Amino acid sequence: MEDIDAIAVLQDPVRRRLYEYVVAQGREVGRNEAAEATGVARTLAAHHLDKLTGAGLLESGSRRLSGRSGPGAGRPAKVYTRARGERSVSLPARDYRTAAELLAEAAELAGLDAGLCAAARRRGESLRGSAGPCGGLDQAVETLAARGYEPYLEGAEEGAGPVVRMRNCPFHAVAESFPPLVCGMNLALLEGLLGEEGPVRARMDARPGECCVIVEASKNNDD
Repeated sequence: MEDIDAIAVLQDPVRRRLYEYVVAQGREVGRNEAAEATGVARTLAAHHLDKLTGAGLLESGSRRLSGRSGPGAGRPAKVYTRARGERSVSLPARDYRTAAELLAEAAELAGLDAGLCAAARRRGESLRGSAGPCGGLDQAVETLAARGYEPYLEGAEEGAGPVVRMRNCPFHAVAESFPPLVCGMNLALLEGLLGEEGPVRARMDARPGECCVIVEASKNNDD
């Protein structure tokens, strides 16, 4: 299916709500859960979820939602997650990805990492404008969501406080080919965007399938 046709599938408001719910969970979602969360009947949810799968926007599988196995565990249920592929439409046609990859390759070969990070930090500060540094993790979630990072707050682990992780990297396509360069640029951008003198800080903490940067409370703001 062409990208423009796949994206057009989201024009239906119910279908779009279901898609956004599944994406926001960052895990497999069953039909019953999706239906209850979006306030539609299970049969309607199943119809739209399968449409989204057919369009390549979601991927489907099956598993026992009870977590049990063997006799009496019940039949496997159909579950959905966001598709790994990327969809984009530009009218007229543009190819910014190729330009970004060429620039990244040239910067890497020329050893321009420091200069790129400095430019990214300035861009982050420019995006923040006259506002002061980010005031806390809740504000960081709002700021990052507005930039397409799909942030979520992860609870405190033993000996550590809560952190903001991000399910999406807006630079994913280029980061796959030039990870050190692009991840360093991304970190610098977020340092400028969130502010380095405030109560939160950005740092590297890569996790498969997510953005390489996390946001946490600054050390100088810990009790």
